[in-house]
Amino acid sequence: MKNFVFGKSEWGQAILGCRFGKSSGKKVLLLGGVHGDEIEGIAVANALISQYIEKDDLDLELSIVPSFNPDGTLCGNRKNANGVDLNRNLPSKDWTSDVANERYYPGTAAGSESENQALMNYLDENDVDFIISLHSFSRFLLNVNGDCEPIASVLHQHTGYPIDESMGYPTPGCLGTFTGLEQGIPTITYELERGKDPKELIPVHCKAIHEALKVYSETN
Repeated sequence: MKNFVFGKSEWGQAILGCRFGKSSGKKVLLLGGVHGDEIEGIAVANALISQYIEKDDLDLELSIVPSFNPDGTLCGNRKNANGVDLNRNLPSKDWTSDVANERYYPGTAAGSESENQALMNYLDENDVDFIISLHSFSRFLLNVNGDCEPIASVLHQHTGYPIDESMGYPTPGCLGTFTGLEQGIPTITYELERGKDPKELIPVHCKAIHEALKVYSETN
């Protein structure tokens, strides 16, 4: 295991990451806590870290950032310290400053926030082959952007979560569009069941992710 600093938040908190597996393999980035109040994804990401500390048997390189939005996590808020929804702030071609609901406030400019600047720097400096972003929502699903096979199918097999190319509503400036469709990095926005006890989520989804990564590492 290798610990690293992914970047810094708007309040100057370190955004911490852990890296496992083989540097010679495919490179996967797993994010938790893009929305600070979605504790389900943070719990699963931290459980994966604990799992791989005990037994790191990955044939690829997995970098886990369990709390991408530490300021929001600290305060139990969806948005970051500036009141910006980080999943509407990325500089995708569809980014807009218009917002119908303050919940999705995208900031004053695309890519304005420290957390997303850290993400963009990371992607510039590292060859990332696949991204999984753990969220939670009232409608659980695997929102895929780009060619997300075979990971999406393995996750579906283990969880029963439907695979969908759309969240069912507009998401300008989101990670899936920016990385999955525009940067050519297949991206799954993994929407866990909001409000479900993490003790029930962890065994199911840690196993699903591990099995999906195992299959992915074996594909050409």
